[in-house]
Amino acid sequence: MPDSGGSRAQRAHIPTTGTGADDRPIPHGDAGALSVDPAAPQVTAPAGLPGPAARTARRTGLLVTMVLGGLTALPPLSMDMYLPALPAVTDSLSAPAATVQLTLTACLAGMALGQLGVGPMSDRWGRRRPLLLGMVVYVLATAICALAPTAELLIGFRLLQGLAGAAGIVIARAVVRDLYDGVEMARFFSTLMLISGVAPVIAPVIGGQVLRITDWRGIFVVLTAVGIVLTLVVWKWLHETLPPADRHTGGVADALRTMRGLLADRVFTGYMVAGGLAFAVLFAYIAASPFVVQEIYGASPQTFSLLFGLNSIGLITVGQINGKLLVGRISLDKVLGFGLAVIVLAAVALLLMTAGVFGEVGLVPVAAGLFVLMSAMGLAMPNTNAQALMRTKHAAGSASALLGTSSFLIGAVASPLVGIAGEDTAVPMAVVQVVCAVAAVACFLLLCRPWQRAGREAGGL
Repeated sequence: MPDSGGSRAQRAHIPTTGTGADDRPIPHGDAGALSVDPAAPQVTAPAGLPGPAARTARRTGLLVTMVLGGLTALPPLSMDMYLPALPAVTDSLSAPAATVQLTLTACLAGMALGQLGVGPMSDRWGRRRPLLLGMVVYVLATAICALAPTAELLIGFRLLQGLAGAAGIVIARAVVRDLYDGVEMARFFSTLMLISGVAPVIAPVIGGQVLRITDWRGIFVVLTAVGIVLTLVVWKWLHETLPPADRHTGGVADALRTMRGLLADRVFTGYMVAGGLAFAVLFAYIAASPFVVQEIYGASPQTFSLLFGLNSIGLITVGQINGKLLVGRISLDKVLGFGLAVIVLAAVALLLMTAGVFGEVGLVPVAAGLFVLMSAMGLAMPNTNAQALMRTKHAAGSASALLGTSSFLIGAVASPLVGIAGEDTAVPMAVVQVVCAVAAVACFLLLCRPWQRAGREAGGL
C-alpha cells in the first residue's frame, strides 16, 4: 500500500471519472461542518493557494480534530475519572470491593463489545445517526449511574454506558477513514493519540478534584454534562461523511460477511492483531505499574504519578514526531517495524532487570525502561490503525470495530496475568510485555509481510 496520499477533501478539486467509492471525492460543507452535499463548497483548498478557502480549511480541520478528539477522549474519561472514587463507592453502597471492581470491568467490556455493533451500523446507516444515538444513550446511562442505589444497578448501567460510549471510539476512526488517505490519515491518528494520551493522565486528577467538592455521584454528573455538550457539538458540526452510495444495505448477515471478509484479509488481520498485542503491552503496564513502582520499588504515590505522567508525555511526544516528521518521509511499515523493535528491546531489558540478571536494580533503571517502552507506543499504535484502515475503504466502520474490539479484548486478557505470581515480583509484568511484543512483531512479519508490498510498490504494481 503506498504511503503517499492526502485528505480526500484536498483532492476533491481534481475531476474524476471513476465509478467506485475509492474514486469519489467526499466534498465538505460549510466552515463549521462536514457534509456530503455535492452542492456544498469545498472546505480544503489545494496546497499553496491563499485566501478564504485556505483559512476555511484550517478552521474546519481544527474543528474536526476537536470533535473527533472529544469522542476519542470520552471513553478514558469515563473509565479513569471514576478510579479515585472506588473506595467511596464501596462505602456508600455497602458493597464488597470485588463487586465495585465489576463496575470497571462492565464499562470496559461494554466498550469492547459495543464496537462490534456500532461499526456495521455506521457502514449501513452512515456515521451520524448511530453516533448521535450512541451519545444520547450514553448520556442517559451516565445520568442513571449518578442515581444508582445499588452496586448491581450501577454495574448494569456502567455496562450500558460502555456499550453506548463505544460509538465515539469506532465512528471517530471511521470518519478519519472517510476523510483521509495515506500519510494524512496516519498524521491524523497521531493527533488523536495526543488527545487520547492526555485524557487518561488528567482524568484521575479531575475525578479527585470533583471528589473534593462532592461525592462519587458528582463524577457521573460531570460526565453527563460532558456527554450532553459533546452530543450537541456532534449534532451541530459533525455532518455525514459517508455518502449513501457507499453504504451497505444488508442486515446482520451482511455485516457478519463483511467482518469475515475483513478477517480473511491476511494483511488487515496482521495489522489488527499486531496493534492489539501492542495495546496489551500498554494494558500490562497500566495494570501493574501502580503496584510495581510503589510496592516493589518503594516510590511514593506522588512519585508514581510523576512517572506515569512522564511516560504519557513520552508516548504523546513520539506520537507527534511520528505524525509531524516521520510520516510522509519514511514508509509507515518502516516506522512501525522500528517502533515494535524498540518495544521488544525495552520489554526484554525490563525482564532482565526485574529477574535480577543485573543484580539489585533500583527504581531509576526500571522507570527508564518503562519510559522507552511507552514512548515507542507512539510509533506502533497510530501506524497499525492507519495501515489496517487503508485497506478497508469499503467497510471502514466494521474495520474500525474489529480494530477496537480486538485491542480491548487482547488487553483485557493480558492485564490480569501481570499479578499471577503474587505481590513480591515484577517479573510477570515483564514476561507479559515480552510475549505480547514478540508476538506483535511475528504478526507484523508473517502476516503483513511488508517487504512484499514494498517490492510491488517499487515495481510500480
